[in-house]
Amino acid sequence: MSPELVSILVLVVVFVIATTRSVNMGALAFAAAFGVGTLVADLDADGIFAGFPGDLFVVLVGVTYLFAIARANGTTDWLVHAAVRLVRGRVALIPWVMFALTGALTAIGAVSPAAVAIVAPIALSFATRYAISPLLMGTMVVHGAQAGGFSPISIYGSIVNGIVEREGLPGSEVTLFLASLIANLLIAGVLFALFGGRKLWARGSVPTDGATGEGDAGFADGETPGPGTDATSGTATGTGPATSGATPATPATPTAPAAPASPTAVAVRPGREAGDTGGTGGTGGIIRLTPARIATLTALVALVVAVLGFDLDAGLTAVTLAVVLSTAWPDDSRRAVGEIAWSTVLLICGVLTYVGVLEEMGTITWAGEGVGGIGVPLLAAVLLCYIGAVVSAFASSVGIMGALIPLAVPFLAQGEIGAVGMVAALAVSATVVDVSPFSTNGALVLAAAPDVDRERFFRQLMVYGGIVVAAVPALAWLVLVVPGLG
Repeated sequence: MSPELVSILVLVVVFVIATTRSVNMGALAFAAAFGVGTLVADLDADGIFAGFPGDLFVVLVGVTYLFAIARANGTTDWLVHAAVRLVRGRVALIPWVMFALTGALTAIGAVSPAAVAIVAPIALSFATRYAISPLLMGTMVVHGAQAGGFSPISIYGSIVNGIVEREGLPGSEVTLFLASLIANLLIAGVLFALFGGRKLWARGSVPTDGATGEGDAGFADGETPGPGTDATSGTATGTGPATSGATPATPATPTAPAAPASPTAVAVRPGREAGDTGGTGGTGGIIRLTPARIATLTALVALVVAVLGFDLDAGLTAVTLAVVLSTAWPDDSRRAVGEIAWSTVLLICGVLTYVGVLEEMGTITWAGEGVGGIGVPLLAAVLLCYIGAVVSAFASSVGIMGALIPLAVPFLAQGEIGAVGMVAALAVSATVVDVSPFSTNGALVLAAAPDVDRERFFRQLMVYGGIVVAAVPALAWLVLVVPGLG
């Protein structure tokens, strides 16, 4: 048995053990990287750790640290309130606002993970407050980022168009951009319909002036919580969520009655002043800005400017800003380090380290070359799309496209397959799967979700990512490649 095949079989075993024994997949993957790297690939420790995603580690830690502080001092409450007012209380429009926001950020030049790192914590905090499915909100953010990801001035678009030009292939920047935009927009529409969007429309508008504090459950005028519903979260306190696909929120405490909040009924969160009812400062439900919240908002704006305007690393910038806030307001930040999603960090870093071992020993190239040597161009095209999707679900999307497009050159040169459609299909297949919890974007969504069962949310993202991997490459091939037959 070839070393490449052994490494793939070991990866399958890791998935099976993690799924059936509830062992952290990252820890298993570290052990597999050590075993395969040492015994099969003859790599030393440096070779094994060459695939460790140090930059992603810092991004996950930094961003979750910064937004843990924002949650502790009530800044996310203020942002949620502002979002409700922006859409005049129409909660159903918020997932689309987040989709458009991340799309706009990537379209003007933001790296997709940077845009998701900025938007996802705010979006998922809103989802928790208003009983929106976190799966719906998180995937809308990721698909929004990919929808704008291939504009002619975007990072992804510039890289792929550059590869196409370097390989001497015919290309179309507009086709590439529209293919990704339309694919992600259609997927977002299906997600919205399936994961509670219709119920959100039926809910109508929530109050936007004086009723969106901690005690507001996010119901429309005249709507009252049903039996077994926690009025402080809008979600069921029993076994089921209030909205289809939503993850149950933390059960209400015995001292929190199911009634509108009042200054005597709501506990003060860490970092909030006495009388600051649910982040409203005792002002009848209107969330007011405190010095800590103003500083946190300034830090969030600084993160956006640093990442988009000055191309600084999102993780290092977030850690630096979090440290500054922690130094100025230590009470707000005392528990923030403990709220960093450490289990998620272990999981993602372990899996990506193993993928790095696969790349180091040539498994990825071996699989791609095997497909490229098939004598049937259409079959080779669809297999390349699937390889791009599967590998990209665990590794860098741009890196995979950079490897697969050159591998496609030999049969594209035969003229039987249209190069423009093939490149667009590869781009869509390799990026739409970034909802996987093992990809950077999916990991950021998983880490950013507050007050959810992370194991359950991880499984939801993994199942949804699996569906996308199984379905989208075939559809992209059918729509973009087959019509371009020579």
